[in-house]
Amino acid sequence: MDVLTVIVQVAGLTFVVSSMLAMGLSLTVPQIMKPLRNTRLVVLALAVNFVAVPFLAWGIQQIMDLDQDIYIGLLLMATAAGAPFLPKLAQVAKGDAAFSVGLMVMLMVTTVIYMPLVLPLFLSDVSIDAWAIAKSLIFVMLLPLAIGLFAKARYSETAAELQPHMSHASSLAIIVMLVGAIILQWDSIVSLIGTGGIVAIVVFLLVSMGMGYALGGSDPAIRSVMGLGTAQRNLSAALLVAAQNFSDKPNVLITVIVAGLIGLVLLMPLGAELGKRSTT
Repeated sequence: MDVLTVIVQVAGLTFVVSSMLAMGLSLTVPQIMKPLRNTRLVVLALAVNFVAVPFLAWGIQQIMDLDQDIYIGLLLMATAAGAPFLPKLAQVAKGDAAFSVGLMVMLMVTTVIYMPLVLPLFLSDVSIDAWAIAKSLIFVMLLPLAIGLFAKARYSETAAELQPHMSHASSLAIIVMLVGAIILQWDSIVSLIGTGGIVAIVVFLLVSMGMGYALGGSDPAIRSVMGLGTAQRNLSAALLVAAQNFSDKPNVLITVIVAGLIGLVLLMPLGAELGKRSTT
């Protein structure tokens, strides 16, 4: 299992870096910034991700009375937005690629500031290392994206040749990561059965997607990205905070991992269905 753990970790890192490079190699900075000039859309995206979704997690806890560790894990997911998987979901859903990257970067940067400030309001006696979160996001996600954008701007022909390879690498890496993680965490997934944790996670994801989708406006390419971007949380940031601040509560980390896996398994076919509808 140690070898499989390493494979999953390498696959996860490969996915994030290659997907960010692929996006950077295929887009320009003006393309990314253009959708974010829509002030109404930006405000709605921030509001649904950083106000509605955290209160959704709180509301689920009030109704289901989950174990405290499961609730903390769910809350970590709720306060962490800007997932690197979003551009891949947007591609499957035939959504607006530029908006998916712009939205991801905006939510990712906001998460770095937001999580350390808001988590203690929901959970007393919790202190969050903001730089630890920022460092992970900057070097693993934002830096590869910046390198790709620079290459696209300065060496467009080389970027066009490299982009398909990076895209294929990210697709292969996510498959390896997903299958390996399910094998590794199977016992953890089973352990949540009967606790209400899996039901809470599924409800959380579906309602989050519904809220984002409803606020996405009339353009299907934007609406699908808003829905998927609201449901797909930033697993990297949530895992980082869980490992650093709740190491004495293993079920917190397990809940975050299981929520990430369920999110990938659930949102990929939903994205594909949105893509079919968009084509139709």
